[in-house]
Amino acid sequence: MKLQKALIASLLLTLWGCSEPPTPQQTAQPQPASPAASELRVDYETYTLENGLTVVLHVDKSDPIVAMATVVHVGSNREKPGRTGFAHFFEHMSFNDSENVPKGANRKMIPELGGTRNGGTWSDGTIYYEVVPKDAFDKLLWIDSDRLGYMINTVDQGTLEREKQVVKNEKRQRVDNRPYGHMDHVVRKALYPQGHPYNWTVIGDLADLQAATLDDVREFYNQFYMPSNATLVIAGDIDIQQTKQKVERWFGEIKAGEPSAPLEPQPVTLEADKKLYHLDNFAKLPLVRLTYPTVEQYSKDAYALDALARLLSNGKNAVLYKTLVEELKLAPSPNAWSSTDEVAGSFTINVQANADVQLDNVYAGIQQALDDFAKNGFTDAQLQTIKAEQETAFYYSIESILDKALQLGIYNEYAGSPGFIEQDIANISAVTRDDVMRVFKQYIYQQPAVIASFVPKDQPELIVTGSAKAPVVEEEIVPGQEPEFEEKPVEYTKTPTQHDRSEPPLSELPTLSTPDIWRNTLANGMEVIGITTTELPVVNFALTIDGGQWLDPAGKTGTALLMAQMLNEGTATKTPQELEQAIGQLGAQLSVAANRDAITLSGRVLARHYPALMELAAEMLLAPRWDENEFNRLKSTRLTRIKQSEGNAARIASNVFSHLLYGDNHVAGVPMGGTKESVEAITLDDVKAYYDEVISPKQATLHVVGALAPEAVTAAANALSQWQGSAITLPAQPAVTAVTQPTVYFVDVPDAKQSVIYVGKTVLPASDPDFYAIDFANERLGGGMSARLGQTLRIQKGYTYGAYSYLPEARYQVPFIAASQVRTNVTLESLQIFKELIGQYQPTYQQDDLDVAKNMVIKANSRRFETLNSLLDMLQNISRFDLAEDYIAQQQGFVQSATLEEIHRVINTYLNEQQMIYLVVGDAATQLERIEKLGYGKPVVLDIYGNKLH
Repeated sequence: MKLQKALIASLLLTLWGCSEPPTPQQTAQPQPASPAASELRVDYETYTLENGLTVVLHVDKSDPIVAMATVVHVGSNREKPGRTGFAHFFEHMSFNDSENVPKGANRKMIPELGGTRNGGTWSDGTIYYEVVPKDAFDKLLWIDSDRLGYMINTVDQGTLEREKQVVKNEKRQRVDNRPYGHMDHVVRKALYPQGHPYNWTVIGDLADLQAATLDDVREFYNQFYMPSNATLVIAGDIDIQQTKQKVERWFGEIKAGEPSAPLEPQPVTLEADKKLYHLDNFAKLPLVRLTYPTVEQYSKDAYALDALARLLSNGKNAVLYKTLVEELKLAPSPNAWSSTDEVAGSFTINVQANADVQLDNVYAGIQQALDDFAKNGFTDAQLQTIKAEQETAFYYSIESILDKALQLGIYNEYAGSPGFIEQDIANISAVTRDDVMRVFKQYIYQQPAVIASFVPKDQPELIVTGSAKAPVVEEEIVPGQEPEFEEKPVEYTKTPTQHDRSEPPLSELPTLSTPDIWRNTLANGMEVIGITTTELPVVNFALTIDGGQWLDPAGKTGTALLMAQMLNEGTATKTPQELEQAIGQLGAQLSVAANRDAITLSGRVLARHYPALMELAAEMLLAPRWDENEFNRLKSTRLTRIKQSEGNAARIASNVFSHLLYGDNHVAGVPMGGTKESVEAITLDDVKAYYDEVISPKQATLHVVGALAPEAVTAAANALSQWQGSAITLPAQPAVTAVTQPTVYFVDVPDAKQSVIYVGKTVLPASDPDFYAIDFANERLGGGMSARLGQTLRIQKGYTYGAYSYLPEARYQVPFIAASQVRTNVTLESLQIFKELIGQYQPTYQQDDLDVAKNMVIKANSRRFETLNSLLDMLQNISRFDLAEDYIAQQQGFVQSATLEEIHRVINTYLNEQQMIYLVVGDAATQLERIEKLGYGKPVVLDIYGNKLH
């Protein structure tokens, strides 16, 4: 869906190339408004400053917060060959200092003001965005305006070299060190000719990044970063007239510059198929991707192609699913998507096959599915389902204030008006059967494509026949290879301005106001807890049933997960396809899932359809289909997913670390969803037995948030009135004691470009009164990029893309985890930093740390109740951990009264580095021997499952 795709792309947390936002070249003819467009509008005011900056203002006083988004019309499509990746690199550079804002203030100050901030770059643009409590609004104006107009004079060689290391670490983490990471590079090089704006990836080539100079940075800034090439959106609890005055003060003096010339569409064609392959060091399963050239964004065909992708691959009625999964049993979940960008577009069919499957067979299966679609097409019900889902998605795409700021900014910059949000959804709703079949035959069916095969490096026999080796350059990580850098104060002449550009003060701090919670109990014992909020005409709910993996039978871990998945596969009176269609016709989402301690049936829907969706939920829960064939398919898919995870270093690290902390006899010691051996042992009878024993209203709670009164929620919940059962007590998990001295463990992933590091120990259940104290005490160690781990490992050293520490919430003893993915050749140095920062945390934690942490947490609470999901999470925490309804206010009270002595006690008691274990997942050939210098003995070498090797 174009609407959602735009939002997802703009929410990139400094990511690149993952999604593509909309762009304006050709606009479809106006169509009748959809129900969503006619029922809800986003009011805004837009105007342009004398220097060319377009400003969009939107008032939303539902929460005491303000969001800002600055969209700059420059992405990787504006780069020059030999300087690829520069738009994304410049985004990183822009988060440093400027003439009037000190170095590091952007990354540190906004979180410390209780806000969040980030940026993203895609093929066609760059966006910067923040959300803060409204008392920090003036500071946000100061920071953002200085970045746009006054940052280039402060750029120095040391900052340039540091950000090079950060971006290269990001590339290693997201491309070089994970399965199929090079796919985008391979496809782009084959699909787009040399010199085309999409011939390279958004992250670019490492050699180009390393070659970047200060002159390149200045040239890029002067060419693209000016007001006339940007849109500023301010949304939230604002006064229009006051905001206009503030915008003029802070942004009005920025030099106008020359606007960038618009890019004309540059669609491409293929004369014949291009078949390429890559032997992937990390992949454990073969994958084939077909990519077809299409059209630029906002043409009529773009909307039809988006619908086509959904019809081909979304759900059990889709032809790719029926052919490749059900009939041929070659893959677990094929998918397709349309990407239409500013100057060109593409359509992708992506199939990760089962283990050892020949991709020739998968390719033939795709062609069989396309033949079927050409002959039989699709039903009216399938197309109607897409449109119903789109209506619901419209509301969720503007749920938060930041959502609205991002949408308005992107539509204004790329579609010519913030109001295009309504036209976009109308165009989506106007897609017809003829449109879909026309674009299918014009762009996809029997048309040339780029066919890329990525297979495990030791299985070249699986590639599509006739494929040529893809041009992939693997980086070699060599000790001492990266240049050292030193950041020094920069001497420059400050740009004269009429207005004082020193840091503005805070305004009055908004007060915390918790929402009202209501409760009810049904006759069968099921608890109902809810919050009524009418800002949007939608409802989110989650029915949680205690149990989950906690109650799996011995030796058959994964039973709860398979049982939950089986509840999604039809009912006694509906096939899986019929159930999916019934949910889709409501424009809803409804599914059952399992985690370590619960089974959860969750959904979202327009409020007017909530009773109908609850009828379907009751049918799913109380009348399972228990189809043997579906069980066998789900079991096979689960085994495939387990195999897939064996090539993911981050997943390996997470699973092995948990096993080291908890062992085999604890619910957290075994991977969620089980192991190959445990899943193979599960039968359909095991799943039925679990259902009969565990699925009971006596241990269930229905959590509901949205635009319904308590009486309406309870009335709809009566669909579950016939549900009966007995309560079951979750057995106590084995107590876990901390180690008496640190031990280092190592898992070898040959030729890894990064090392995944985990450090930690077990502490307390999340229900313990001290749990929140530990969480708060951790804030300045690893609670975000402004904390010590991120500041040291990323900002000061350039070793990583990110480093954090955290405590997951659970009913058993949760782990304290400090983690990062670092460049391979600084593994030892990074471990030493973890050791130092954690070991010396208590002696170095001073009053100013406590003051900053208090400010961050108290102010961040102003954003705690903004979205339906945040409210739903709060309700689930209340029931899961038996918390008071005002627990967030109680936590704020703890923060306000916390003393330095109390925080020191918590750190000493629970975060003792000498009771922690260390785990490294990386390249043993180059790093294992070095790690002995950490001082904790010879590392214990494990396999990828956590078993000791030698």
